[in-house]
Amino acid sequence: PTGSLLYPYGPHQGDETNPKHDDGTSEEIALSVPFTFYGKSYQTAFVNNNGVISFDEPVRQYTPDPFPLADGRPFVAPYWADVDNVLGGDIFYRQTTDSALLADISQDITQYFPKSPFTATWALVATWDHVAYYGSTSRKGNTFQAVLTTDSKMFYIILNYWDIQWTTGAASDGDAETGLGGIPAHAGFNSGDDINFYNIPGSQTNAIINITTTSNIKVPGRWVFRVDDFQVTGVDPPQLNNDCWL
Repeated sequence: PTGSLLYPYGPHQGDETNPKHDDGTSEEIALSVPFTFYGKSYQTAFVNNNGVISFDEPVRQYTPDPFPLADGRPFVAPYWADVDNVLGGDIFYRQTTDSALLADISQDITQYFPKSPFTATWALVATWDHVAYYGSTSRKGNTFQAVLTTDSKMFYIILNYWDIQWTTGAASDGDAETGLGGIPAHAGFNSGDDINFYNIPGSQTNAIINITTTSNIKVPGRWVFRVDDFQVTGVDPPQLNNDCWL
């Protein structure tokens, strides 16, 4: 869509498409550039239907747990919840060295982190396009994207939230008609070491539906983190009026 936060995606961009399978996952993705996440380098990743990009192992779990996870799985959760792409939507991914896209990514990251000029040499773009929730009796869909990128020295992850209409699948005690309630979606980063993690504000609360309006880099719906040596950049509290809902 025009004006969209999302970087280009879809089969016409050369994307692979995940199988239509509840709690499914991509095939193992051999990363053409190893990706450093919380100080460890990884050679393989999975784009999991349930809103997670994991390293080394797929993630099929559909109800999110709070971070840090006890079992040491390193992953990023753009929007971890019970997606069912059989009921609706598609999950796309590609590794890319496309110069036009890398120029856009480089410009964005340099704007957000001006003290560290950045020229991307590679990206993995994963997009959840109007994906439905498990048990849905509605037409609601969520559209969001995660981009892993590097210049071979610094490693960043960009999370783009374009349209979030549901928070919970029916097997996570959500309402089948509204996709709300129960245990809501989780967004954040789990290092796998029990100590280092980051939860995007609102995770596992009803407020996560508003993630299209929040940011840590003053672009509503976009969160950007340097993840090789994980750093949290300034998170402004949401601007609330006096009759606030918090």
